[in-house]
Amino acid sequence: MKNRRHVLALAGLALTSPILLGMPAPAMAAETLPFSDAAFEAAQKAGKPVLVAVSAPWCPICRTQKPILAKLAAESRFKDLQIFDIDFDSQKDLLRRLNVRMQSTLIAYKGATEVGRSVGETQPEWIEGLVEKTL
Repeated sequence: MKNRRHVLALAGLALTSPILLGMPAPAMAAETLPFSDAAFEAAQKAGKPVLVAVSAPWCPICRTQKPILAKLAAESRFKDLQIFDIDFDSQKDLLRRLNVRMQSTLIAYKGATEVGRSVGETQPEWIEGLVEKTL
């Protein structure tokens, strides 16, 4: 029990020490949510950078894209990025509305304006370039 308290105290200190030393607080990671019209529209109205990721659990390209997107989402420059996930198999109405024909489609928005789109891309630097367009 005593060791547990020490571990918790150290964890709390690690999280607050940059602030105590006058350094900026650690940046929060971008948020990934299942697509919903309300959240998507709110993010667009707020002028947030938005990325829509269309994926399928059986898609090997989608599985390759996910860790790349997670790594980018953890970067401080993308802390305001809102990532919305659309399931290719079950959300066909959204696919039609967004003019998506394939899984592994990434759509970048700067606020309400679409600024880029890619299909089947797995090169980290190309995906990063697409996400940068949202800023």
